[in-house]
Formats: sequence, C-alpha cells, structure tokens
Amino acid sequence: MTKFLLTLHVLAAIVAVGPVTVAASMFPPAARRVRTGSDGPDTAGVGTVRLLHRICRVYSGLGLAVPLLGFATAAAMGVLGDGWLVTSIALTAAAAGVLVAFVLPRQDELLEQVTAEQPVERGHTVQLAMFTGVFNLLWATVTVLMIVRPGSTTGA
Repeated sequence: MTKFLLTLHVLAAIVAVGPVTVAASMFPPAARRVRTGSDGPDTAGVGTVRLLHRICRVYSGLGLAVPLLGFATAAAMGVLGDGWLVTSIALTAAAAGVLVAFVLPRQDELLEQVTAEQPVERGHTVQLAMFTGVFNLLWATVTVLMIVRPGSTTGA
C-alpha cells in the first residue's frame, strides 16, 4: 500500500505542481509582451495570458491532492514525526501561501489590465516574477528533501 500511495503522491506532484510552476513562470513575460495600441486589442497575447492564469488556477486546485497523498504516504511509512517531513510540510505550506497570497492575486490584477487594454507596468511583472521564483524555489527545496531525506535507507 505504501508504494501505491507514494506513486500517487509523486504522480500528483508531477501532474499538478509541474504545470503551475511552468505556467506561473511564463506569465510575467507573456503579460509584458501584450501590445496595447490604436490597432485594437492583442487578442493572441491576451489569450495566452488568460490561458496561463487558468492553468495556474485549475492545477493549483488539483495540487491539493499532493499534500493529502503525502500525509497518507507518510502515515503508512511511519515518518510523520521525522524532521525532514515536518520541514517539507512547512515549506509546502509556505509555497501554497505564496501562491494564494501573492502569485494568483497579482496574476488576476495583470489579467484585468491586459483585458482592459491598459499598459502593463514592468514593475508589476517583475514583482510577480519574484514571487513566482520564491514559489518555485520552495517547491524545488521540498522536492530535494523528498528525494534526499535524512536517514534515507536508499543509500543515496
């Protein structure tokens, strides 16, 4: 049962968190590239930004399966109290907090701007890129802790 839960946990992380990290990273430069001008709306650019935001929203919801399956796996493995897991849980909560409090709301704001054909200020996209980088760095750290955990019996 443990191997099955671990497999589901890893698959959920790849399928749900992977697209969020990629789409969130692509969002700021895509928003910067949306043209505004007298020749009408940049429908392709707005469509790209809208799609990237939708990917982030939908897959972040699906990403809730990752910690749920992680808790089930950890319970089955008997490692719920291990330091590396507690650290991973805290970093996962921090990553979710950054996504919900900083990344998605700023994407909402920028999407409103490009939809209303307002120019996007570079400072706003730079700030969003910074928060996205923090989110991605937190997830990368959790991934490393999951692979190279202290006391691992894998010999790594």
